[in-house]
Amino acid sequence: MSFFKLGLPNTLIAALAEQGYKTAYPIQTAAIPAILQKKNILGIAKTGSGKTASFALPILTMLQGSPIAKSRNPLALVLVPTRELAEQVGDVFKLFSKALLDPIKTRVVYGGVSINPQMKGMYGVQVLVATPGRLLDLIESGAVNLHKVKTLVLDEADKMLNLGFKDEMNRILRLLPKNRQNLLFSATLSPDLDSLSAVLMKNPVVIKIETEETDLSQIQQSGYFVPEEKKGPLLRYLIKTQDLKQVLVFTSSGYKADNVADKLRKNGIKAAAIHGKKSQSARNNALNQFKAGNLPVLIATDLLSRGIDINNLPCVINYELPRSPKDYIHRIGRTGRAKNSGIALSFVSPENVHHFKVILKKSKLYVDMIDSSTLDL
Repeated sequence: MSFFKLGLPNTLIAALAEQGYKTAYPIQTAAIPAILQKKNILGIAKTGSGKTASFALPILTMLQGSPIAKSRNPLALVLVPTRELAEQVGDVFKLFSKALLDPIKTRVVYGGVSINPQMKGMYGVQVLVATPGRLLDLIESGAVNLHKVKTLVLDEADKMLNLGFKDEMNRILRLLPKNRQNLLFSATLSPDLDSLSAVLMKNPVVIKIETEETDLSQIQQSGYFVPEEKKGPLLRYLIKTQDLKQVLVFTSSGYKADNVADKLRKNGIKAAAIHGKKSQSARNNALNQFKAGNLPVLIATDLLSRGIDINNLPCVINYELPRSPKDYIHRIGRTGRAKNSGIALSFVSPENVHHFKVILKKSKLYVDMIDSSTLDL
């Protein structure tokens, strides 16, 4: 369905078009109008189904025109289980907020880094994306107050329950106003999640998206055992020895994407990175060059890769492994489309061997592995 029919403002629709999104995903088609109608949502959708935009876009729409808070009281709270997901969700809000006449201030907070900059950055925040533990730290320090939250989002709630955040989430829920909109998204509907949704929601709109399995039959998958410090030389070796002309490389962060692109260029390989911190014109230019075949290597994060849709993309490389089996399928599914053959390569460092085995086991896949020490890097 076209985004024009979902009730979003023209500025956001134009921003979606610039990112390469022409039609809405099923979860977006179902969720966006219901969220704009201030309904509670229980959304069951797999990772990579477009669910982040399905709540970010209507929240930004609803917050348009809200007076800029001269306080530490966010109006929307998004709880997520991991730092990586917090950054990805925050990037979506920030990316599309730029398109609004009055941009919505978004702040991302999580543990493992200094709390002081996060405390200082709370003033005037309208959308707060947080992991539960760090949010409680900020509340206890007096840096943020939740009593004006109008919309609560629990993203990947199943993972939060599996990772043991239930007690922390219950503490947070007690600090929120009772009169609020609740949006709960999960990949599965477990008994724990069902009981949580019963506590959170009155008459929720239940949205369950059945995801079609990606056809991987045309993709030749291989993996390389490689130390972290040898990943750059291995990438250059494969590009040169296999004469790869159009390669999509995945990293887990914008910083790493920039780093990989810089090293490739220093070694005479034309490359560019796209991620949320790049300007719109820089992203569009890199993507257009890549699609036209004028840019041999494009390095992308999972978030910004959503707009990359090339039927005859010959090669995908996981420079860094994805977080989940679904992300792995989504990444490698960028090649081997429309009955064209494709190659998917994964770099597996010693500390990530177990994680890769879990990905393959849950995906029911087998990948031939090559020891990079046997190559002339």
